[in-house]
Order: sequence, then C-alpha cells, then structure tokens
Amino acid sequence: MRILGLDFGTRTVGVAVSDPLGLTAQGVEIIRRKSPDKLRQTLARVEALASSYDVEKIVLGYPKHMNNTEGERCAKTREFKELLERRTTIPVELWDERLTTVAAEDIMKESGVRRENRKEYVDEIAAMLILQGYLDFAGNLAHTSQDKVQEL
Repeated sequence: MRILGLDFGTRTVGVAVSDPLGLTAQGVEIIRRKSPDKLRQTLARVEALASSYDVEKIVLGYPKHMNNTEGERCAKTREFKELLERRTTIPVELWDERLTTVAAEDIMKESGVRRENRKEYVDEIAAMLILQGYLDFAGNLAHTSQDKVQEL
C-alpha cells in the first residue's frame, strides 16, 4: 500500500510517496500554481500522481500553530482535503506538520544547499518529513498492537 504525503502551501504543494511497504518516504515533486485560489490543475496533478503510484491513502500536512490552535491556513487545508477526497475518492488524513518546514531548512543547511536554492526544495522535503512522521507513527502503532496480542 502506497501513501502520498502532501505539504499544502499558498502557491505550492510538496509531494512525497511511500515505498510499497510503507516504511520510507521519497520526494516526488513540487506542484506550483500562479494563484492561491486556482486549485483545479493542482488537484488534477495530485490525482494523476495518486493513480500512477497506486496510492491508497493521502496524508496532508495540517499547519497548526505552535500553541495547538488553528488559524486561516488550517481552514484552507481542510477545504483542500475535502476537494481532494471528492476528486480522488482516496481517504485523506490530516497530519500535524508543525516545524517540518524548519526541519527541512535545517536539513538543507546541513547538506550544504545554498540559501538561494533552498526555496526550490523546501516544500518537497517538508512533504517527505510529514509522510515519514506518519509512517513512523503508524509503524510504531502496529508494533505496539502486535506486542499486546502476543502478551495475551
């Protein structure tokens, strides 16, 4: 089962996909749009990618504030989630994305990516971090459930 990870931004959507076993996330691309409200082509591209990778679930980064409150970006993300589910008929799960962009920036700094080039990759790396966080959580949850069954 493959899972698509998305980092939904004002003008871009970073895209990552899991390996078939659901263990690791790989970056795919960044979908760019000219206007924040023009989502038709973005939705079509996500649908095409989901189809080509035989995706069974989409994990969408959910941009809560650091104090756990929801702002305007959360509302836009929920709207995008609904549009995605209608367009693709694939279940979309929201996943806390706090600090993923900061972590992506740090990864690029440590990797020696020049500051002027970082903006080009940050959304794709953030999508990878969102998806990897989800995969790690789901894997740990599965192991915990197996351990409980073995205890019985």
